[in-house]
Amino acid sequence: MNKKVLVIHQGGALIVNTLTNLLKDAGIEVRHAAPEVDRIRTAAEGVGLVIMVTGIYVLESMEIATYLKGLCQDENKQLCLLGSGDEIAMVRKTIPREMIQKEFVRPFNIRNVAGDILALFPSGEIHTEEKKILLVDDDIMFLQTMQNWLRDSYKVSATKSGMQAITFLAANKPDLILLDYDMPVTSGPQVLEMIRSEPDTAGIPVIFLTGRNDRESVLKVMSLKPNGYLLKSQSKENIIASVDRFFEKGEWDHS
Repeated sequence: MNKKVLVIHQGGALIVNTLTNLLKDAGIEVRHAAPEVDRIRTAAEGVGLVIMVTGIYVLESMEIATYLKGLCQDENKQLCLLGSGDEIAMVRKTIPREMIQKEFVRPFNIRNVAGDILALFPSGEIHTEEKKILLVDDDIMFLQTMQNWLRDSYKVSATKSGMQAITFLAANKPDLILLDYDMPVTSGPQVLEMIRSEPDTAGIPVIFLTGRNDRESVLKVMSLKPNGYLLKSQSKENIIASVDRFFEKGEWDHS
């Protein structure tokens, strides 16, 4: 399969933009088209994979699904669907399941979606680069737990003290540091100060890990101007989603 992908969508800008960036980072040419037959016909020329981001338009008319069925059959294109269960079920009334390589039903992790789509390409045809995260925490059990939670989507390294982290950073540059706020000997704030004081590490995003969620503690943490904070008490799903949103948006989302 060639390295050209067509994404059909109407709205869903955040999801589509994030997916586009992840595919482009892997060397995939990404085209876009609104759910209109003429636009799809033009954009689909030479494309090996079509990604249909469903929306209300599939509930209103089967024109696009009918056209895609013929297009994929006649030109041997692969097809993936992203959307709600109801929307995908509606598309499958026209396009049989055996013609659909992958279905992604909301809610989904868009980074995992991109990984599954990239897996459709022959081995060695593309190159993906995992984001690198450094975990810094003196709690070994918490470190192991976080590594297990994040390693499916990220390349995770871990250190159990502030000075170990500084030594690690002398030879490595992660894309994000998750730094425990309360550590003995060298505290999180001290580590952050050292990171910010060195030109080679000053630009690395740092997010504090904290077990305190009262207003006073949060204000104290944020007064040090990290890139954000993450409560240790959150569930696995919320922690992963928060980290995913950080890489998708390029900024921390406290919602």
